[in-house]
This record gives sequence, C-alpha cells and structure tokens, in this order.
Amino acid sequence: MHSPELPFDGPPPAPRRPRPPMLLADALRAFREFGRQTRVGVTEAASQPGRKLRVETFVNEFWTARQRQANPLHEISYRACFKPQLPRFFIERLTRPGDRVYDPFMGRGTTLIEAALLGRVPLGCDANPLSRLLVRPRLQPPTLARVEERLNALDLKAGDGLREELLVFYHRDTLRQLTALRQYLRRREDTGALDDVDDWIRLVALNRLTGHSKGFFSVYTLPPNQAVSIPSQRRINERRRQVPPPRDVRSIILKKSRALLAALSPAARRALEQTAPQAQLLTGPADETPGIGAATVDLVVTSPPFLNVVQYATDNWLRCWFVGIDAKAVELTVCSSLQDWQTAMTATFRELARVLKPGGHVAFEVGEIHGGATRLEEYAVPCGVAAGLTPLLVLIHEQAFTKTANCWGVANMAKGTNTNRIVVFRKPSPQWAPSRGYSWE
Repeated sequence: MHSPELPFDGPPPAPRRPRPPMLLADALRAFREFGRQTRVGVTEAASQPGRKLRVETFVNEFWTARQRQANPLHEISYRACFKPQLPRFFIERLTRPGDRVYDPFMGRGTTLIEAALLGRVPLGCDANPLSRLLVRPRLQPPTLARVEERLNALDLKAGDGLREELLVFYHRDTLRQLTALRQYLRRREDTGALDDVDDWIRLVALNRLTGHSKGFFSVYTLPPNQAVSIPSQRRINERRRQVPPPRDVRSIILKKSRALLAALSPAARRALEQTAPQAQLLTGPADETPGIGAATVDLVVTSPPFLNVVQYATDNWLRCWFVGIDAKAVELTVCSSLQDWQTAMTATFRELARVLKPGGHVAFEVGEIHGGATRLEEYAVPCGVAAGLTPLLVLIHEQAFTKTANCWGVANMAKGTNTNRIVVFRKPSPQWAPSRGYSWE
C-alpha cells in the first residue's frame, strides 16, 4: 500500500522497491488512498498479425489532484508537462536512493528534478536545446542572496539594438532591460564566464518572458508555455485595448526566484548537491544516446510527443530568441500519423532497452487524442514489445480537476485532459519471468 505522500524536502526515510515486480499490480489493485476503489480491466493491443496482446489495466486517482502540492522548484512552465506526483509515484516504488532515473523527452525536467530531490541520479535527453537551460539551474540552485547580489550589480539600462517588433509584448523600457540582460548573458556564455547564478537568472527570465499577469515582463498574453506570434499578439492588444506597461525586470526575476526557492530546505539542498554532480543532460534524439552506457538505467519515466498536437518549436520561439537559438533549426519529433508515431516510438524503445538494466522499468505516459477516440497506450504496447520489453500493466490516473483544463475552457473529464495513461514495461532478466499481467489472445 502507498503511504501518505512524503514531504518534498529530501529522500524518503524508508525506500520501497516491490519484489517481485508484480507486487506493483497488487498494490494498485488494493489502492484506496483517496477513498476510491481501483477498477481493473484490460487494454487490448494488436502486437502480432492475427494476435492481440491483453494487458491488465488499473484505473483510479493514484496521486493528488490538488494544485501545487509538490516542491515549488518545479514551477517552470512548459507545454504538455505532467505533474511531479507522476514520476514520484513510480520512483518511490521502483527504485532506491542512488539509482539512476532517466527521461528521454525531459522537457522542463519534471522527472529529473523529482528524482534528484528523492536522492536518485537524474538523466535526461531532449532534442530541444532549451531543455538543458530549464533543468540544469534547478539541479544546482544558488541561494536567493547570491541571485539578489548579482541582479543588483547588473546595468540593465545599457541595452541597445532593440528588436522593435517585440514592442507588441513589451514597454520600450522593459524591452531595453531585457535586451541588456540578454546581451550580458550572451557575453558571459561566449567568454566562458557564465556561472550557476547567471544560469539561474537566465532560467527565471525565460519563464517570465510572456504571461497573463503583472508577474511577467509582457502585457497580457497567453500563458508562459505558449508564446503567440507577433501578429496574434497585435490582435490581442487591439481586442483588449491594451498597451504594454513598464515592468521592472530585476524585481520580477527576484520575486520568481524567491517563490522557486521558498521551500528548498537544507535536506533538499543536500539531496541536490549529492545527485547533481552525477547528472547527465543530453541534447539530441531519444533514439540515439551514446552518452548513456548500456544497462546503466534503473527506471525510465517519460511522456513522448503526442503526434502533432503540440508544436514545441513555435511555442518557444520567443524563448529561443532570448538565448540565441534558431527555433526553426531545432529538429523535434512531430509525427503526423499513428504509423509514424509508432515507428518513432519503437526506435526510442529499442534505445531504452539498451540503456536499461535487466529488471529495470519504463513508465511511458501517453494520452488520448482525436477527441478521446484514440488511446495511445494501445499503440505504445506493441512498440515496447517490438523492442524486447515486457508490458506489465497499464495505469490510468483519473482526477477531478486540472488548472489547464479550466484555463482553456475544457470541461472536466473531457478530451483526456484529466487523465494520465501510463504503460509500464520491464526489461527481462534471468531472475524474473512474468507470470501474469498480460496474455496473448
């Protein structure tokens, strides 16, 4: 059974790791933490011509639906990211402190940050070079005092060569401050002088570029994980009859830094200090990671791209401008058909099978698409099987509310916005052979 959620200030006092692995299914079947009985069913997937693979499936609310129940260090916006409670659920049950936890589509780094806070060694890869800039500073966060000292030392009035078209987002004085900060950070990086404090300031600035409150540098626009185009922002301004107001870049960065670091206890800092030196952050395709040794990973927790639902490159164009990345040159996995998606995911699973230790696990979070008519777990199962992994179970987490659903006007429990659908695989080992959990029909 799952004990009450652990505090987020360090590794758990009593690590748990089910032996044999089928105990995970037993625990899910008996799960009652939020007062609901687990529903048990079957997921069918066509894995061989003329044969169907039936995988045991468990449906419940397996972690809290309440907002901001994890460490504030996670509060960095990025499209299509899952809650920290998801990787924690599997990290607690399938690893021990010191184990290596990997996310091949790390995005904002939810799996990595949660793994590090729990005393596991984080590994991550993403084709988007922004990911490293979002993850690395939070694995080795500076103190608030050092951030404030550095900000006070910066001359943010010296920005020149303003990009005039960005005035649809920013007041001229704000854009001058942002330009000065951008130029300072670029100089520091080009000369090799960029340190952990600069890294942190850049991270926070990236998270404050655009948004829908006074806590962002911009006038009112879409949430920070989706930068609209310049023509679109011009239309928003006209419709709302708004003009970008002046913002103090220095104070906004400091305020957000204070919020991110608010609950970072000494125990949490110690956990990060112990794990960060061993962390690996790669930029590149998930199906080719020579930087990660064979049979070195204990657990993979990840969420791959969902067909062409999310356009990561266009969403991040303004962030790319700020750090000097050509967004159009970033080659991301955006599949337009299920067949293409399965081909790409099978290649990724083969690489995961290579880096996993025998007996290691993959928790592969997918979703419903096409208005809920297509359930990607049914298509993910054959991909893992083709790569030599054994499907253990499908976990479907249901919850009553998500802020994203509310923000976008999507009804609760509709269009898959309130579910997480996770296929759990295991790499076979000589010591273990599955006796139940899946079957052929």
